[in-house]
Amino acid sequence: MTLPVALSCGEPAGIGPEIAAAAWAALRGSLPFFLIGDPAHLPAGTPVTEIDDPAEAAAATGLPVLRHTFPGTLTPGIPNPAHAVAVIEVIARGVSLVQTGQALALCTGPIQKQALQEGAGFAFPGHTEYLAHLAGVPRVVMMLASAQLRVVPATIHIPLSDVPRALSPELLEETIRITHAALIRDFGISAPRLAIAGLNPHAGEGGRMGREETEIIAPVLDRLRARGFDLRGPLSADTMFHAAARARYDAAIAMYHDQALIPIKTLDFDRGVNVTLGLPFVRTSPDHGTALDIAGQGVANPTSLIEALKLAQRMGLARRA
Repeated sequence: MTLPVALSCGEPAGIGPEIAAAAWAALRGSLPFFLIGDPAHLPAGTPVTEIDDPAEAAAATGLPVLRHTFPGTLTPGIPNPAHAVAVIEVIARGVSLVQTGQALALCTGPIQKQALQEGAGFAFPGHTEYLAHLAGVPRVVMMLASAQLRVVPATIHIPLSDVPRALSPELLEETIRITHAALIRDFGISAPRLAIAGLNPHAGEGGRMGREETEIIAPVLDRLRARGFDLRGPLSADTMFHAAARARYDAAIAMYHDQALIPIKTLDFDRGVNVTLGLPFVRTSPDHGTALDIAGQGVANPTSLIEALKLAQRMGLARRA
């Protein structure tokens, strides 16, 4: 029997509860998963089966919920500081269940970082850094994945003006190595092909529009090619993402956040999935936030969460194989 995927509830005042219920309605009978959270936060009328063990999820007749009771009241759209500690505990509980082999993979509901900082002194920049801390790994990589494109930003949530200083040979090489290993282990691609973007327009035009390509990016690529990596680049980012170009690689490495996220959100906005590479377990999440402005209205689109659960299962099975 396939192990279930663990779904952490995330911020209960956001759209997490309603998209969890909608995902179960769409996937019931085809993909076993269970929610870690408070059943009281789910939309009224959601069929719920409380479970004591993840192994019970597959046979549940309602959304399987591993109860984690939250203090205080819930108002959709307004985070309650009293919930912050429980939100963090749920994430840690999900990680523990995956690490002990009780769940196949972890899919995380979106969190509100400001609410966690204000309510619990959350000391991490975000979800990903907290997961790396729990796993005891020094560096992880963010991938955005869909059927159209897999793309990894080498630098993430920093000002654009800081990117050239942050883009070191060590950072780029580590990003490529982690991505390459994950494509083999978690996506079943035996010989990954990676396309590497340049930082500057036209990949620097031989140094006439910037030196990062010739001084940082190209030497790293040459060194890794000599060790058997299939790498193309540095490439001009404006010609990397049309259909014919995408057919020539398995994942693209971009140099900064928007260079990576604009293409995938343009190509496949609703089905993009956030994947954390480099963890000792599989973690996916929907590629959107808590959407507090529409929470509780029943209009949230569950597609990204559904795709995140599906990808978590595929990656989890690939890793176990």
